[in-house]
Amino acid sequence: MGHHYPWVSNCVGKNNHKYFFLFAMYIAFINLHVLTVVGFYFLHCFKEDWTKCNSFSPSTMVILLIQLYFEGLLFLIFTSVMFGTQVHSICTDETGIEQLKKEERRWAKITKWMNMNAVFGHPFSLGWENPFALQDQGKADPY
Repeated sequence: MGHHYPWVSNCVGKNNHKYFFLFAMYIAFINLHVLTVVGFYFLHCFKEDWTKCNSFSPSTMVILLIQLYFEGLLFLIFTSVMFGTQVHSICTDETGIEQLKKEERRWAKITKWMNMNAVFGHPFSLGWENPFALQDQGKADPY
């Protein structure tokens, strides 16, 4: 088991690791999308007349867009780090707590691919990225 994540109001462990992984991945993608849209909107309004883009004054709109971009960038960094730590945890087959404690491994070391199958279900399919797809009950259990 990992540890408690307050933003999902649950501990992340064997039965819900896939869903937390997908949560972190999708939030990072959404933030990247927001940053792209804000950037294009800013460039569009910068090339055109600001009064045609919105009803705010140009200086107010620039401040709001900068704040939105900064907030999106911070959240993208945060969720990308969360996503990266989950990828690392799956590949090493260790939780963050086990890595911090430097506990001795009491289980057999398996390949990264087998770890991915254990988390997402076996065999590989396009349903891996779908949080609503049921995991195959005959998951590859390498233990």
